[in-house]
Amino acid sequence: MKAWYLLYCKPKSELRAQQNLALQQVESYLPVIKEQKTARGKTKVVEVPLFPNYLFIHFDPTEFSVNTIHSTRGASRIIGCKELMTPINDAIIAEIKHRVGNHQVELQPELVKGDRVRFIQGPFADLDAIFEEHNGDKRCHVLFTIMGQQKSLQVNLDQIAPNGEE
Repeated sequence: MKAWYLLYCKPKSELRAQQNLALQQVESYLPVIKEQKTARGKTKVVEVPLFPNYLFIHFDPTEFSVNTIHSTRGASRIIGCKELMTPINDAIIAEIKHRVGNHQVELQPELVKGDRVRFIQGPFADLDAIFEEHNGDKRCHVLFTIMGQQKSLQVNLDQIAPNGEE
């Protein structure tokens, strides 16, 4: 009987496995979400797998060889495939599809040195600071006045937001 199974793919090969399984008439589902990425100073929204290296496949193991799936380019192995394969409930797949379909990402304005920011979470929530510089994709340095002195703090980018006050 046809059911959903979880396929572990080789690193960054989810799309390759999905394409090769489609050529074999095997239905698959790769949930992707949109994320904001910054590379070389440019920010853009890209689609990334919700579960990196994993792909959901829908097939009947009594009609289609598991070994054929394991030998598909990009695929590695079906999770839980020892003696008795473990199917995934259809309701779980439906819920993932529903939630992924409702996922939105808002493009945050690019912060530059000197921009006023406000902490939106963490121990400094609702306090103001001045953006200093990016430190990787997810962290930055801000100047924060504490006890009359300006200190540089390293914080996660998701802890701050541009402050609309001029």
